[in-house]
Amino acid sequence: MEVTVIWASIIALGLFMYVALDGFDLGIGMMFPFFPDESERDIMMDSIAPVWDGNETWLVLGGAALFAAFPMVYSVLLSALYLPIVFMLIALIFRGVSFELRGKANRTKNLWNLAFVFGSVGATFCQGVMLGAYLNGVSVTRGAFSGDPFFWVTPFGFFTGLGLIVTYMLQGATYLITRTGGALQERLYTLTWPLTLALIGFIAMLSIWTPLTHAQVRLRWFHSDIHYWLYSIPVLVILIGILMYRSLARRSRFVPFISLGLTLLCYVGLLVNIWPHAIPDTVTLWDAPAPRSSQIFTLVGTATTIPVIMAYTTAGYWVFSGKVQSDRNTNERSHLCFGWPASRAQFYLHCLFTFSSPHLCIADRLPDRMCP
Repeated sequence: MEVTVIWASIIALGLFMYVALDGFDLGIGMMFPFFPDESERDIMMDSIAPVWDGNETWLVLGGAALFAAFPMVYSVLLSALYLPIVFMLIALIFRGVSFELRGKANRTKNLWNLAFVFGSVGATFCQGVMLGAYLNGVSVTRGAFSGDPFFWVTPFGFFTGLGLIVTYMLQGATYLITRTGGALQERLYTLTWPLTLALIGFIAMLSIWTPLTHAQVRLRWFHSDIHYWLYSIPVLVILIGILMYRSLARRSRFVPFISLGLTLLCYVGLLVNIWPHAIPDTVTLWDAPAPRSSQIFTLVGTATTIPVIMAYTTAGYWVFSGKVQSDRNTNERSHLCFGWPASRAQFYLHCLFTFSSPHLCIADRLPDRMCP
């Protein structure tokens, strides 16, 4: 396999992992208005306390991989999308600050709730707008961006922004189903089906809109040699929708994986639309790679880094798995009960993540006694 294709696969992996992992914690922030009870909000926020900042590692990995393997594409996209990227970063800053200060505030708690909601909505919407602008194509002349600085302000970008909001909210709702119980969990089950229908509706609209406005996409989906194979994607979307309905009726705990499957199908469909372009309609993967020696050199480091990231991500979710409950018998910020580790290995990982890593430590959120 060509090194260029390997790098494209690494970037695609990094972006999907970001959408899969950071998507649900952004979605939880956007669901705050549907859950006005502060104790429920505490549970929702505490469920992502150990992992939310680590989830953003995948976005950094995707950006760094793009810079290393396709520097021209990196330069063009950052120049073209400079304003929405800045807006997204500002929203993420507000979200991060509100995450830390909300639990320590009393009189200003509502202010930090609003900051958390608008930070989550703003970051997600900006990501969706950038996706829409990217799919519409970026004007490139002699290896540099040559379009209008506001080219990303389009109805299609607004549509993809709303679609990504629904996607992340669905992921957040299904994730919380596995982390909560009681009345809160029941309300999440109720909320999940309308979100699923909304996402399928956005998928259907995008599947109609994109071929109508892009001749290359239309040819690939309806006139290429593989178009019969591509029809399996919308069929699978329908089947997953049916599976989601049946799983919600049975109150299955596997709904997060079903919603993730729906997200994966969307992602595969987008990759089919743009392949083999690094920038749709203008720059292919083979038009803008870094020198082969540079790609191979950085690939060695990346091949070492990705397993490490996957290992500590898996360990983090394993250690802090289980139901999250609030301690209603205290006037202080609600404490967490993650469930006591079931094995000696989990115990040591629990200690490692809780006491030795400053950015993952949630000692102020753990109960004074260990949960049974």
